[in-house]
Amino acid sequence: MEPVYDSVVALTRAVFAAQGLRFRITGAHHVPREGAAVMVINHTGYMDFTYAGFAAERAGRLVRFMCKDSIFHHRVAGPLMRGMKHIPVDREAGAASFKTALKALRSGEIVGVFPEATISRSFELKEFKSGAVRMAQASGAPLLPVVIWGSQRVWTKGKPKRMGRTGTPIAVRVGEPIPVPKNADPAEINAELKRRMAEMLEIEQREYPTLTGADLQFLPARLGGTAPSLEEATALDEQEAHERRLAKGLAAAPQE
Repeated sequence: MEPVYDSVVALTRAVFAAQGLRFRITGAHHVPREGAAVMVINHTGYMDFTYAGFAAERAGRLVRFMCKDSIFHHRVAGPLMRGMKHIPVDREAGAASFKTALKALRSGEIVGVFPEATISRSFELKEFKSGAVRMAQASGAPLLPVVIWGSQRVWTKGKPKRMGRTGTPIAVRVGEPIPVPKNADPAEINAELKRRMAEMLEIEQREYPTLTGADLQFLPARLGGTAPSLEEATALDEQEAHERRLAKGLAAAPQE
């Protein structure tokens, strides 16, 4: 029993019900009933970790998500994140979070990772960082690919929240675990992981209810939507990162 995590799960279930979210979870049987796994998830919305966790919870498992450390400093969210044993990630010093994740994996936990690092504005898969593969290889845990589709319609970057009763369909697909041999090339495994997740995502996109009108903003340009292309989204991300670095530099500069 984990009082904090169990309470948060109960609360999120109530929120999902109030929103009228319609879940279709495929492949939950691939979530190991015991033992470690590195759950690798695509990232299109701010609520992705709750939806991925919901799929694991159906298999009787809790996931320890790797999240940016700023959340842990929030006066409300911080104590909850620590109580659920999630793992803070400092992008400027990732060694500590990697070590903490390995410790969790070696104790038999499922660790959740977003290999794209940030939300994809194009709703396509971005470049995958190699951390998930390296964690799996170092710990002996398999990779557990998970894709989510529909999350972007609830709350995503640059769009208004739609947290009311929308009845939004949310699709979650869990793929077969991928073992990572000690002598494997991490780059090759990472490429294979992304390939499999792209296939899984395309299935969910095909089976999802047709989007029209204003909802075309949540559909990739490749599929006839009005979301930015992957190249355009990458440029927006780079501009945002540049502005963030500038802001930090100005904040650090001595005042005259």
